[in-house]
Amino acid sequence: MSQTWDDTLRASGYRVTPQRQLVLEAVTRLEHATPEEIYAEVKQTAVGVNLSTVYRTLELLEQIGLVTHTHLGHGAHRYHLAADAQHVHLVCRGCGAITQLDPAAVGSLVRALDAEYGFETDVGHLTVFGTCAQCRAAGSPAGGAAGSRAEGAAGPAGGAAG
Repeated sequence: MSQTWDDTLRASGYRVTPQRQLVLEAVTRLEHATPEEIYAEVKQTAVGVNLSTVYRTLELLEQIGLVTHTHLGHGAHRYHLAADAQHVHLVCRGCGAITQLDPAAVGSLVRALDAEYGFETDVGHLTVFGTCAQCRAAGSPAGGAAGSRAEGAAGPAGGAAG
């Protein structure tokens, strides 16, 4: 566990517990994970931890600024470290792959929205849905059911705030 995590928890008046440590480690490893995925990861190490503990821990960690959640389409929130919050999500509608990009990748879009509409974009909540290169090569339709969360490159398509 990072010393920074320990310091943030203690500075906020909370103890560093094994459950909090395991949840933070799982969020770090899994990157964009649902509470259920985090629970499955934590349960491999600590069989006594239940799903409600994971939900409560995620809520606390978000409240003190260690993790944040995002909406990547329908379904449960996905959590990642707050320190990694400024990025763009590419979500494949075929396989469910989530790729994160540096905000500079959409710089021209951000500048165009500002110039044409006076709109200041919150890139930390930008999600673009489409079809990844692997699904395109396999001929998978963009509207397919999301399944695997494997990382992959996604092609451009419609966007939504996430």
